[in-house]
Amino acid sequence: MTSLNINLYLLVENLLFFVIATLFIVVVNWGWKHTKPYTLPLPFPGWYKIWFGSVQLLGILLPLLVMLLWGVWWGDRTVLTVLGWYFIILGLQIISEIVTLRQLQNVVWVMVPYIYLPYRFWQLYEGLTLLDSKSELVWVRYLLILELVLWIVNYVIDVSQLPRLFRWEVESNSDVS
Repeated sequence: MTSLNINLYLLVENLLFFVIATLFIVVVNWGWKHTKPYTLPLPFPGWYKIWFGSVQLLGILLPLLVMLLWGVWWGDRTVLTVLGWYFIILGLQIISEIVTLRQLQNVVWVMVPYIYLPYRFWQLYEGLTLLDSKSELVWVRYLLILELVLWIVNYVIDVSQLPRLFRWEVESNSDVS
């Protein structure tokens, strides 16, 4: 597949995902429009700052550095394409979260990562397949594997926080009979 074909394919694929995800968020938001405004449960747990910082460092700064070095500085178009779309969709996720939490103040905010993260898994897997034929990019492949593990762990942590985000009742006594 040529570089132009890969870029066109990824443009269509990512645009289609974004349109479907946004339409889904709009429809669900419309369905929940009469709920009370949603606010984050505060304060955040103590471990949250460490985890959030780790995700920013490993999920944003490290891939950005790799994209700038391999994609821009050393001119590898495949790396630039794979990580470029990674950052575009990550940015669109952040914008979706900001809009649903701050503008719409709707519980729909909670579901945004559950839409975007599985797609990110797909993006990273697809990036691995696109870089498979280039042995000189083995370190970039290792980065994509690290990113895949990071975002899967993040997804598991997100799921574990659902009771807190939805403010589900928790027994104060931890004895289980």
